[in-house]
Amino acid sequence: MAKIKTQLLSTPKILTRKDIDKVMHILAEEYPKFRKPVVTEYAEQRNDPFEVLISTILSLRTRDETTHQAWLRLSALADNPTAMIQLSTEEIEKAIYPVGFYKTKAKTVLETCKILLEKYNGKVPDELDELLTIKGVGRKTANLVLTLGYNKAGICVDVHVHVICNRLGWVKTTTADKTEFKLREFLPNNYWIVINDYMVVHGQNICRTNYPRCGSCKIQQFCKYETKDLNRK
Repeated sequence: MAKIKTQLLSTPKILTRKDIDKVMHILAEEYPKFRKPVVTEYAEQRNDPFEVLISTILSLRTRDETTHQAWLRLSALADNPTAMIQLSTEEIEKAIYPVGFYKTKAKTVLETCKILLEKYNGKVPDELDELLTIKGVGRKTANLVLTLGYNKAGICVDVHVHVICNRLGWVKTTTADKTEFKLREFLPNNYWIVINDYMVVHGQNICRTNYPRCGSCKIQQFCKYETKDLNRK
C-alpha cells in the first residue's frame, strides 16, 4: 500500500474552539460503537474510587481484558484497603498475573493500601496533589481517580491521548505529562473529563499508536499527521 503524504488544506493553521468542538463531537458520536475502557466500566457500575485506583494501577501497560480478569480475581479476595493488607504479596501476585510487571504492581497495591489506611483512614484522596504523594501513583492514575472516581475536573492523558493530540496538531509535546499541561491551557472545561474516554477508544480501535487506520478515521480531515495511509481501513 502506498503511503500518502499530505497536509490537508482544510486543516486550520490556528486551533480554534470550533475546531475542538467538531473533533470532540465526532468522537462522541463514534464512542458508543466500541467497548468502553474497562476502568470506565467499573466507575459507571459501582462509582468506587478505590476500585478505580487499584484497577488503574493494574491496567498500566496491560490490555483491558487482562486487567478485567485480574481485578475480578483480586477483588474477590479483597475489595477495600483493610482487606487488601491482609493478603501477602504472593497472593496478590497470583491473583493479578499475567498483568504487566505483576510483581511490582503487587507491591504497589499493598503499599498504596497501607498509605490509605495510615494517612487517609482508608479513603482515597480526592485532590490531585494528595494522590500524587502516594508512591506508584502518577498523573495519569491520579487524574483518572479524580474524573472517574469523583467526577471532578481533571485531564487524564495516557498514550492514546498523547499521540492523538500530537497527530491532530493540538500540541507538540514529547511526554504525556507535557500534553496534559498544554491541554489545561486551552481545552474547554466541558471536555476535561471525557477526552480520555473518547481518545482511548479512538486510539484502541482506529488511531492506533503503531498502525493508524487513517482510511477509517472520521476525524482525519482535521489531522496534521504528516504521513497518512488512507488505504488503511
